[in-house]
Amino acid sequence: MDSTYNLNGGFKPTLKRFADLEGPDYFPTPEWATHALIDNERFEGEIWEPACGDGAMSRVLEQTGCPVFSTDLFDRGYGEAGVDFLKADRVSDNIVTNPPYNSAEAFVKTGLAQARRKMALLLRLAFVEGANRQRTIFVETPPTRIWVFSERITFYPAGAVQKGSGTTAYAWFVWDKTDIGKSEMKWLPLGYKNRYSAKAVAESRNPMLFR
Repeated sequence: MDSTYNLNGGFKPTLKRFADLEGPDYFPTPEWATHALIDNERFEGEIWEPACGDGAMSRVLEQTGCPVFSTDLFDRGYGEAGVDFLKADRVSDNIVTNPPYNSAEAFVKTGLAQARRKMALLLRLAFVEGANRQRTIFVETPPTRIWVFSERITFYPAGAVQKGSGTTAYAWFVWDKTDIGKSEMKWLPLGYKNRYSAKAVAESRNPMLFR
């Protein structure tokens, strides 16, 4: 549990996405957000996606050419179900995921112990804040790179009509064990949302339908 999730008696706002405490509700990661990561970070070796949901992120990660191992605590029809990442003793070359809100800090600590090369977590940009995280994470194990989204990500329940725009800033936090010694904040290029929208993907696959 993220020990700062309930801060000063009030819960952090989650807006259009909330912590998946019971399992039946989940919010797949828009594929454009994962493309933004793999276009700017190179991965070598196996990638473990430990909160794979319906495979939205895993399918994009497969485009790196790396083998992708997908698990989830709940059975959502993709990957290996019933695997609690926070208790698993498995290691992998890379770990890439969008962790549940209420377990973000625990995912950082567990992932750092289980990733040989890189760990990339999609987190709220506000994750950089907080006295507790400064003491428990950032002093000893700061991220190597923080890739900030200039375009806002909106998370929708699976199957929901996607419209509008989110109001929360997100970033990819990358811990690179092959590049230790400094932390950088970078900004992702604009255009990913439009490039990988459902219509754009459909048009690229069936151009004649859009003429």
